[in-house]
Amino acid sequence: MARLKEKYKEEVVKKMVEDFKYKNIMQVPRLVKIVLNIGLGEAIQNAKAIEAATGDLMAITGQKPVVTRAKKSIATFKLRVDMPIGCKVTIRGDKMYEFLDRLVNSALPRIRDFKGVSAKSFDSKGNYTLGLKEQIIFPEINYDKIDKIRGLNVTIVTTAKSEDEGKALLGYLGMPFRN
Repeated sequence: MARLKEKYKEEVVKKMVEDFKYKNIMQVPRLVKIVLNIGLGEAIQNAKAIEAATGDLMAITGQKPVVTRAKKSIATFKLRVDMPIGCKVTIRGDKMYEFLDRLVNSALPRIRDFKGVSAKSFDSKGNYTLGLKEQIIFPEINYDKIDKIRGLNVTIVTTAKSEDEGKALLGYLGMPFRN
């Protein structure tokens, strides 16, 4: 079992019950899934960009990404319906906890001048979205083999009912929030 999942079951649930006065441990928010997304505007001119981005996501998560396609045509961007414009991966279960552990403990500290992540990126339901400027912060990416530095979005979906519950949950799981 993932180290972070054990920490959630043994420590986080108890702390959350104390903080939010839940009557039942099933009310304690938990992680549902983590979605990683790379949007590629450059894929319109460069078809190889999608392959490179899917390779990066596969290396980071260990799962095959889904290619996302345009829903509308936009003439100014030379974009047609159904053109590939990005890729995404949804991870759940033990892989999700393992990925969050790697993100918090090895990838985020590798960011230059890292002072913590913003605590303002929660939506009203307690889900957290984090934008990363470069994929090379992950140790799984071989620096010599990348063609271009790309950013990616990491969305952590929880069962929290509010922003405060989501922030407390991720804080107890080790997310380094900026003060």
